[in-house]
Amino acid sequence: MAEDILKRTDDESMVDAAFRKLLDCYMQSSHRQKVDIITQAFNFARQAHRGVRRLSGEPYIMHPLAVAYIACKEMGLGSTSICAALLHDVVEDTDYTIDDIESIFGSKIATIVNGLTKISGGIFGDKASAQAENFKKLLLTMSDDIRVILIKICDRLHNMRTLASQPANKQYKIAGETLYIYAPLANRLGLNKIKTELEDLSFRYEHPEEYENICRKLKSTQEQRDMLFDEFTSPIRAALDKMGMQYEIKARVKSPYSIWNKMRNKHVTFDEIYDILAVRIICSPREGEDEINECFQIYVAVSKLYKAHPDRLRDWLNHPKANGYQALHVTLMSLLGRWIEVQIRSKHMDEIAEQGFAAHWKYKAGENSPDDERDKELNDWLRTIKEILDDPQPDAMDFLDTIKLNLFASEIFVFTPKGEIVTMPAECTALDFAYNIHTFIGSHCIGAKVNHKLVPLSHKLQSGDQVEVLTSKAQHVQPEWINFVFTAKAKGKIQAQLRRDEKVIRSEGEEMLRQWFKEHDTEMTVSLVDKLCDLLEVHKHDQLYLGIGRKSFVLDDVLHKKLTGKKRKAVDIAGWRKYVPFIKAEKKKAVKTEDKFIVTDDFDKKKPVYLTEETIGKYIFPDCCHAIPGDDILGYIDNKNRIKIHRRDCPVAIRLKSSYGNRIVDAKWGMHNQMLFDAGIFAKGIDRIGLLKDVTQILSDELQLNIKSVNINCENELFEAHFAIRVHHRAEVQDIIKKLRGIQGIEEISME
Repeated sequence: MAEDILKRTDDESMVDAAFRKLLDCYMQSSHRQKVDIITQAFNFARQAHRGVRRLSGEPYIMHPLAVAYIACKEMGLGSTSICAALLHDVVEDTDYTIDDIESIFGSKIATIVNGLTKISGGIFGDKASAQAENFKKLLLTMSDDIRVILIKICDRLHNMRTLASQPANKQYKIAGETLYIYAPLANRLGLNKIKTELEDLSFRYEHPEEYENICRKLKSTQEQRDMLFDEFTSPIRAALDKMGMQYEIKARVKSPYSIWNKMRNKHVTFDEIYDILAVRIICSPREGEDEINECFQIYVAVSKLYKAHPDRLRDWLNHPKANGYQALHVTLMSLLGRWIEVQIRSKHMDEIAEQGFAAHWKYKAGENSPDDERDKELNDWLRTIKEILDDPQPDAMDFLDTIKLNLFASEIFVFTPKGEIVTMPAECTALDFAYNIHTFIGSHCIGAKVNHKLVPLSHKLQSGDQVEVLTSKAQHVQPEWINFVFTAKAKGKIQAQLRRDEKVIRSEGEEMLRQWFKEHDTEMTVSLVDKLCDLLEVHKHDQLYLGIGRKSFVLDDVLHKKLTGKKRKAVDIAGWRKYVPFIKAEKKKAVKTEDKFIVTDDFDKKKPVYLTEETIGKYIFPDCCHAIPGDDILGYIDNKNRIKIHRRDCPVAIRLKSSYGNRIVDAKWGMHNQMLFDAGIFAKGIDRIGLLKDVTQILSDELQLNIKSVNINCENELFEAHFAIRVHHRAEVQDIIKKLRGIQGIEEISME
């Protein structure tokens, strides 16, 4: 009894201290001081969550307090956002309603809390992810009030910081969602610091060994970087002091996730990454000086000290990124022979880069309608969201992919024939640009002139291109267009038009089938149409009508005889397929479903499944990632309740974690080097006589490996090679790569 009282006293003290910390942070901000309503919201939330604890064991109210503190301290949000953060779980987890919140705290706070309240079910159906529906609700509310998404990101950041208390399958689900949705969203809103932390935390839980390895290497090379930073910045400080500049110089170290990503994408080791260190110069403009001019003066000064890379100047001062980021990036050659990126920006630009301009949008210092250019960009972005939500995809994963395609892409700047600048996502094509102008222009586009040269619809645009769209009234949307557009808007408009076209073709096909039955004096019944579907191996009536409308199926006397014969014969595949020569029969897999492990109602998703020599055959290994022992893996429960094993960094697994997180289970290896697994190695470099001999000597003679196949292509004295080998464990592949890396001529080598 005494222990319980003591624990309650400790809890109360901890909660009071956290609230005082929040109030102190708020009082130091530039917002109008509204302590009373924040205190009221805190007391309300504290009472509502009384007696409830998190998995970590601490009182639940500590979570809303932490979210509110992040909103205040790291985003610079005001009292409305802080109150909404304190109340964000009240409606979902207690008996209070949105009406209660509105009657006590007003409509603004109630609207934000409503947007943050999780929902289940929805347009994606029972088997789809509630996360996708939650995300859609979030975006809908965000269109009215950007603070919804900002507080949601604060909520996700605190969940990631306290993820250790969750079971492994929940860790993979939450980390996957974070990396797939929230980190890119934070980046798109200009929340660079939060984006980096979300990525690193996701990386830490998904690939703990690789995360620790990179952190260890960063720590061991810290002294070397400090020395390089001091030597590089010393002349810069002297030059800026001489100019009378007010400035601050910081070292920016690449994050563990960014390093790991570059190691994978560029097929290099940690030691081969040369841009781990960057230098950031933050200036405070002198009185009467323009901040952009001041930044360019610093650029001129540092360019006199060090040689600049001609192709690595990035001017985001005059043309800020769509997320509000403004800076001048230049890459300089240090005296030690290392390229170092220097980022030059003002103090105001630095605040925007760290907190994001969205945090200051329409709500800072009581402003209701600022006409700043950045606000226009944010409004354009919100308008894009509304367009996507007007035509949502029926499948959860398609919906999330559509959001990612358009909102999280890198940007390029292209020009209209009149010289107007249009911001487009990188990888976009001429057809994307046409749809960006207007749906009618996109639907009737026949080509484009890029820099006055005729190009096809599929031509990828580059930053600085001037684009003129060519149209024709005779042109119509083609199905293949979907393969070479990139933006969500273009994909959505093309799919919508194709669906409308298909509807017309289906109606024509149904009428053709009805006429065919009539010609053979047969009544068109549902059972006969079902039999016809079985005969032609289609699953739905709509697919049958579409095939008939497209003339894919031939309605003749032979087909009618098969359909209405007294004795039902087995389907003669060859018989009907001769009318459809372009369709090939699918090869049946030899795997028996009953041999696989089937998930039942009593299956505990919190416990990992172990893959051993005895059990590995009970699980399915899809072709997308070829997981082998040593890989970080997870399991996915498919629609037939079987478990599919994916690598955690597999693109398919990333989508599954974000869209179907409730089907994710933890999976671990329990192998004992008794089985061999297929692995691939890719090598690239400078060709020479005897190179293949050196490679095979190491693989076969020294390492005693079984080489399944070798594919080498040599051109212009360069070679690319693919080796298929059999190994017991991922560590063996790393050892092989390490040995092959030492062969003369091999410049790049990685595991496929």
